[in-house]
Amino acid sequence: MTAELASAPPATGAAAPLRTEFPFVLPRGYVDDHGVVHREGVMRLATARDEILPQRDPRVRENEAYLTVILLSRVVTRLGGLGQVNPGIVEGMFASDLAFLQDLYRRVNQEGTSQATVSCPACSHEFTVEIGGGRPGES
Repeated sequence: MTAELASAPPATGAAAPLRTEFPFVLPRGYVDDHGVVHREGVMRLATARDEILPQRDPRVRENEAYLTVILLSRVVTRLGGLGQVNPGIVEGMFASDLAFLQDLYRRVNQEGTSQATVSCPACSHEFTVEIGGGRPGES
């Protein structure tokens, strides 16, 4: 007896390309050693490796909260004019910026978007807003 595989129905339209990078603007900004404020950056989608490898880090074994620091340093690919984002940079961020990046990480990796649906309190009209911010001050 042979099994026949059902063929998939033909595609009616082109699939939207997978968005893997999400620009953002930090609420306050990271201040480097020279006093320069870095606010604009890019976060990429996390891979399984991004979530697994930090578990081996001794800093995470000592303090589970450090997982966030390492994870964000892996997925934030650009921040202002900095060459590379490392755990030391994430450690030096203001708490509000860290919370912002944690929320953005959750949104892009669990929901697949950096947008949120909101409604006007006056008329109840629903619309979407970009959580990552478009220009400084819009996050």
